[in-house]
Amino acid sequence: METKQHLEIKSEQDIILVRKIGRETAKNMGFSLIDQTRITTSISELARNVVKYAGYGSISIEVIHHYVPGLLIVVTDQGPGINSINKAMEDGFTTSNSLGAGLPAVKRMMDEFIIVSDLHEGTSIQIVKWTQNTKNPL
Repeated sequence: METKQHLEIKSEQDIILVRKIGRETAKNMGFSLIDQTRITTSISELARNVVKYAGYGSISIEVIHHYVPGLLIVVTDQGPGINSINKAMEDGFTTSNSLGAGLPAVKRMMDEFIIVSDLHEGTSIQIVKWTQNTKNPL
């Protein structure tokens, strides 16, 4: 199993491909079917945002180890950036007439979530899912 893959995202076909690679990697790592679905859904949401808002970007999917194995996914683009990350992280907030559930849902489904965005420079989102739940219960 390849431990790191880096792919371009610029079309619907790329979204389908990165979803497939994410699911296969998660399955090969032994993630439960529920966590495979969470990972696949998160990748799909982030990749779709790249195509929708920036037009072009990239994703890296990497198997990592820190006490337990995990899957690190980093999605980046050079799009317009996010005007207000705080607003974007609110359930129901949208700039595109969608449900506004995307980024908050990704954060809930994953164990780690980091977003950095600069206006007119682009956005980078890093998410991690560990094979064992390492979230702080507080």
